[in-house]
Amino acid sequence: MVATSGSFLATARHFEVPASSVSRAISSLEHELGQQLFYRSTRAVRLTEQGQRYYAQVRQAVELIDSAAEQFDDSSRGIRGLVRINAPDSLGRLHIGRLVNQMQDRYPDLVVELTLTNAFVDPVQEGADITVRVGRLVDSGLIGKVVCAHRYVLAASPAYLARRGTPRHPEALLEHSCLLYKGQQEPQRWHFRRSASEVFEPLVVNGPLRSNNSEILINAALAGQGIVLMPTWLYQPASFTEGRLVGLLPDWEISAYADPLYIQILSPENRLRSQKVRELSAFLVDAIGSPPYWDALWQANPSSCEGSDPVRGQTP
Repeated sequence: MVATSGSFLATARHFEVPASSVSRAISSLEHELGQQLFYRSTRAVRLTEQGQRYYAQVRQAVELIDSAAEQFDDSSRGIRGLVRINAPDSLGRLHIGRLVNQMQDRYPDLVVELTLTNAFVDPVQEGADITVRVGRLVDSGLIGKVVCAHRYVLAASPAYLARRGTPRHPEALLEHSCLLYKGQQEPQRWHFRRSASEVFEPLVVNGPLRSNNSEILINAALAGQGIVLMPTWLYQPASFTEGRLVGLLPDWEISAYADPLYIQILSPENRLRSQKVRELSAFLVDAIGSPPYWDALWQANPSSCEGSDPVRGQTP
């Protein structure tokens, strides 16, 4: 817990003991091992190199002990203790963080370590209990649930459409200013198909702005700079209900990838032995819903936004 929180005081509060007791316990462990495990300063406590190696090796054993103890815990005490959740950066900031707040309202004794990163994370190596992943359906060795389809909406501002016209077919986008997401590789290719029974066909579009930040691209679309393609969960619903953005090509299914993507809640098999991890995973699945709550706008107002139905969640 000290390694996770970076604080003797936070650890003491969690275990409801004096901070001096935590400090003595750590010092005793260091004396027993003959190694300094932590660097201590007035601002924080962090693991030494030896401490990192020791923590990595004992973490799974400690988790197994905690899981075994859960079986004998008084069920009336509810879900408590530490859970580590990993999620993509933007999805985490816009949605998962809010759901974690709701989770902790329901379980006041729960400690959450929420890590947001767009890098591919191996939950086994990183010690994540629950991983929220956006991607293709592949056999990753993890166990969990497909929550919902990852849907995209093509959008532009009324001012841009008044100036440049409204595209009625994907090929028409070749004559428009397209705002493209660019990660570590090449800029987005936009993919189109009429129905789920067809194969996505790529379209190489261009425009005046590329960025690795999706919010910059959406703001540019709001400012009338061009057409943007983003997942539904990245847009503010008010942008459409207030008429600041208009959904385009509603008769087409559109994606930034050739293969369908899904939002999944996953865990290593050994973590699912924990009742806490199972219950919190179910909480996130139910809270997001299928179709997800952020798609309610498109379900309620199909005429103003992209209209393809999301795929319902399924267990792989």
